[in-house]
Amino acid sequence: MDENRIQVARGNSMRIVLPRIFSGRGKMVVWRISVATTYFVKRMLDIIVSLAMIILLIPLFVAVAILIKLESKGGVIYRQIRVGKDGQHFTFYKFRSMFVDAEKRKSQILDQNDSSDGVIFKMKNDPRITRIGRFIRKYSIDELPQLFNVLEGSMSLVGPRPPLPTEVAQYTLDERKRLHIKPGITCIWQVSGRSDIPFKKQVLLDEQYIKNHGLLKDIAILLKTIPAILTGKGAY
Repeated sequence: MDENRIQVARGNSMRIVLPRIFSGRGKMVVWRISVATTYFVKRMLDIIVSLAMIILLIPLFVAVAILIKLESKGGVIYRQIRVGKDGQHFTFYKFRSMFVDAEKRKSQILDQNDSSDGVIFKMKNDPRITRIGRFIRKYSIDELPQLFNVLEGSMSLVGPRPPLPTEVAQYTLDERKRLHIKPGITCIWQVSGRSDIPFKKQVLLDEQYIKNHGLLKDIAILLKTIPAILTGKGAY
């Protein structure tokens, strides 16, 4: 008798128990293999795409770096601590788009926050932004150094945007669900209005992505990112 198939008699009827692979434990094993495979393919996609883009964009990186240095004092790359998957802190890279004393001046303009929900700080006409900074922000060129974050594994191409530790400190339990997966360069709300979308709606869209994310959805978001960048809508 096949050990994986058991016949059970009940009166005049018979029922067949499915093979053990379809039992609760078997389904869990299949699910774990499926999840591991998906994350492996996603990681391979991150590495291949980020490396290819870095190589292709080297001339743009050099040009932006020169323009930043010509306009104002300070480094070309702005480094900041952000919160990643499961609350882990990492160093986040951007092209510097503000004057070097931007953090010191922030306290002077907090009352002009254009983000209605108050957790994040966004200002359309932020006086701390340089002229070249305003241009590279509009077309998300300032975000390109995050390709190195993707290559090193602290970020992914697609995922919730990485928050500041001070922002996470204000999160509710529901909002902390954004930290369940690796943060990304682009996400659903980035291609749906960017900074024009209130924080609470950003959280809802991120939660929607976390529940239903997959390779096809990631590719769709990446493709939608291109027109979103070209229009510059909601970028400030």
